[in-house]
Amino acid sequence: MTINGWIQILLYCGILVLLVKPLGGYMHRVFTGDRSLLSPVLGPVERGLYRLAGTGDQEQHWTGYAAAMLLFNLAGFLALYFLQRLQGGLPYNPAGMSAVEPGLAFNTAASFMTNTNWQNYGGESTMSYLVQMAGLTVQNFLSAATGIAIAMALIRGFARASGKSIGNFWVDMTRATLYVLLPLCVVLTLVYVWLGMPQTLGAYVDATTLEGVQQTIAVGPVASQIAIKMLGTNGGGFFNANAAHPFENPDAISNLIQMLSIFAIGAALTNVFGRMVGNQRQGWAILAAMGALFIAGVAVCYWAEAAGNPLVHALGIDGGNMEGKETRFGIALSALFAVITTAASCGAVNAMHDSFTALGGMIPLINMQLGEVIVGGVGAGFYGMLMFILIAVFVAGLMVGRTPEYLGKKIEAKEVKMAMLAILCLPLAMLTFTAIAVVLPSAVASIANGGPHGFSEILYAYTSAAANNGSAFGGLTGNTPWYNITLGLGMLMGRFLVIIPALAIAGSLAAKKTVPASAGTFPTDGPLFVGLLVGVIVIVGGLTFFPALAVGPIVEHLAAIHGQTF
Repeated sequence: MTINGWIQILLYCGILVLLVKPLGGYMHRVFTGDRSLLSPVLGPVERGLYRLAGTGDQEQHWTGYAAAMLLFNLAGFLALYFLQRLQGGLPYNPAGMSAVEPGLAFNTAASFMTNTNWQNYGGESTMSYLVQMAGLTVQNFLSAATGIAIAMALIRGFARASGKSIGNFWVDMTRATLYVLLPLCVVLTLVYVWLGMPQTLGAYVDATTLEGVQQTIAVGPVASQIAIKMLGTNGGGFFNANAAHPFENPDAISNLIQMLSIFAIGAALTNVFGRMVGNQRQGWAILAAMGALFIAGVAVCYWAEAAGNPLVHALGIDGGNMEGKETRFGIALSALFAVITTAASCGAVNAMHDSFTALGGMIPLINMQLGEVIVGGVGAGFYGMLMFILIAVFVAGLMVGRTPEYLGKKIEAKEVKMAMLAILCLPLAMLTFTAIAVVLPSAVASIANGGPHGFSEILYAYTSAAANNGSAFGGLTGNTPWYNITLGLGMLMGRFLVIIPALAIAGSLAAKKTVPASAGTFPTDGPLFVGLLVGVIVIVGGLTFFPALAVGPIVEHLAAIHGQTF
């Protein structure tokens, strides 16, 4: 590790913190219906969209909110599936790409609809311009907007008292897209084009290399997709190499902007929460817990990658682990990007996680197995964190022998059961499919490495799918019938088995009366609560996943120390 590396990491953290309050304030005005900077321009557009779609702005009970969300996402899934299946006969296909086969089309539709963006294909060699824009990019917006909408519904559950509604899904989704995602993406797209990213509908470019060989260079509407790919924590790359490709990530400036984009909305939602419950210290406490886990992960990952591989050192070669990393970014920014993209449900990569050291690769795996609540995906990370907060205050209540409270709401058996259901559905999907895959010959045949690292490749894939992340240990060949179907199912479980309990909790809390704070009320806006929350997250995640982790990265690390390979 170097001083320069840590300066870059701390600079990133400082800029991110500075963005939290202004962006949070803007989003708070948007979702409370107050006048915002863009209201004069976008207000008539918003009302026109409601009339065009035939939806009103009447608030919904949590069951109505959930039904609207499920139906909308089902429609998005079907639209993307059939776009892929009909690709060969549709326009804007200059490379003449054929229809996507059914298993891969199912996997991709489930992936982009759930904000996972796992890709079992090479983007520039599989998807036409039309599918990239009208299918993938559209779902990048809508899946991100869905996550923000669910977060807002749950926040209203804490902020309201004796109510029967938690908002309107169509209004929340429209406002998230129209006022937040679209304006920011327009600005980011222009910046990315200025930095050198392609943005064209023209055909691929034929070039002659210095050796005199003809080469086809893939281009396309890249900048616009990268803008929402990062801001919406989607992660699906236009090119197979993702953010390691120079057309997706030209230099250190674009790299910094992309890293900030991944965390910006998720971090700002903590401020929105604080404003809506009437105490911004509550939001800062949640962000502090996220920050503590994030800095710990960056420190371990950076240290592991900077220390390098003991097996390489045994050959007399010193230095950190540069395998699978871009020299444009180096070890520090590669480790930072890896932790950011797996702390959020993004999945974009500027280095190959499969080439990380055993402990360096373990941190992205842990981030996802904790439910990606360390800032997390847009909306999804925040409502995931609120599930852990309910468990934390429940534990605090047990320690003092009184009914737990949070923000004046009694946390009772129903809320705790729903929170545990949301938390435990992730290991159910991750570990069940992994257990089957490691004994299924056709599934084992897809791994490139034997031993602990091969196990980690499979575990990482199902962890990434159920956590709705989308990054991968690239040694696994995922484009097979088994992985296309089971990874797709894992994505659906990880998305909707969390959302439905979260909305049920929102409805239950909104109906409760607010209880005035008393001398026995546990304060939830100070360092003690931050420490308790971090401890609960680590302990719950550790008890759930440590046996699986020990078989993979930890064993692989110990083997490397003792000079053994697999």
